[in-house]
Amino acid sequence: MDSAADIVIVGAGVVGLAHAAEALARGLRVTVLERDARAVGASVRNFGHACVTGQSGDLAELAHLARERWLDLDDRARLGVRATGALAVARHATELAVLEELAAARPGDVELRTAASTRSELPGGADDIVGGAALLADLRVDPRTTVGRLAAWIDAQDRAAVLFRTAYLGFDGTHAVTSRGRIATDRVIVCVGHDLDHLYPETAEEHRIDRCALQMARAADPGAPITPAVLTATSLLRYPAFAGTAAAGALRDRMRAERPDLLDIDANVMFTQRPDGTLLIGDSHHTEATVAPFLDETIADTLRTEVARVLGIADLRIVERWQGVYASSPLRPYVVAEPQPGLHVRVVTSGVGMTIAHGLARRHFPA
Repeated sequence: MDSAADIVIVGAGVVGLAHAAEALARGLRVTVLERDARAVGASVRNFGHACVTGQSGDLAELAHLARERWLDLDDRARLGVRATGALAVARHATELAVLEELAAARPGDVELRTAASTRSELPGGADDIVGGAALLADLRVDPRTTVGRLAAWIDAQDRAAVLFRTAYLGFDGTHAVTSRGRIATDRVIVCVGHDLDHLYPETAEEHRIDRCALQMARAADPGAPITPAVLTATSLLRYPAFAGTAAAGALRDRMRAERPDLLDIDANVMFTQRPDGTLLIGDSHHTEATVAPFLDETIADTLRTEVARVLGIADLRIVERWQGVYASSPLRPYVVAEPQPGLHVRVVTSGVGMTIAHGLARRHFPA
């Protein structure tokens, strides 16, 4: 291989492909490099949920930019994006107080739901549901298929190529060096998530990027359609729009007293339904530089049991388990860096890659 491109993008996950789509929209020649035969990282190991409504400040701006681009690309590439919104379920007054406060502050984004209305969205619906809220801007995709469809669409465009099983080895200022040859270019964008330390360890260390490992599972179809992504009390402690409310303090105190098992595993108990009816459920969080591959069945049982309670059913039958992983930094939710002229790093360092990737790309390529 001996070719040229205006931009070489490293990584065919959602962040890399978002930057490729933006570059193409501006008439640039783009080559995407991916060391694996298909995306197998954070972009396919998640809930397929763009949690737009749960963001605040800068992240909210990026999320709304990304939402526009998701819908635009879906029109052209048939990615399977669904504007279903999300449903936050309240099973205690402290949870409902968080939702009421956010709904009052953001009436166009959050609509309160009665207990009966909330329960009707679930197969059984927990008996202790006291209310809920519709998160109107949220989107859904199928993580098993959407990223692959986006890669195929980009590869089919003029001026674009997506090269799988092609490792990036470095950038000398005039060429991107790969395992299959050199590509003449003066601009490289590295979007490799938690593996940044394998390529540019100094940049990863500067931004304190580690790996966050998650325990997730896919459960058999519970027997009824569940249209929105479903969030619970632990979600309200993780996403900044909820966690930033005055009411969140009382919720955290109650969870610490009543459900330390969930806080101890840093749980985000939520779920989404795939097109085949199965449920993506999770998840726990554990961060370190190198994570062990072993899954703790106690954690898996805790998550499965809690999701079943929210659904109001006796139990869930698990058909798959896996370890999710994404880049994590205590300093910031995403990293934008330029280690050398022409070499750009774009890494989402929190669990919102699906939510903000297209927003980051739009900022990189301003209209």
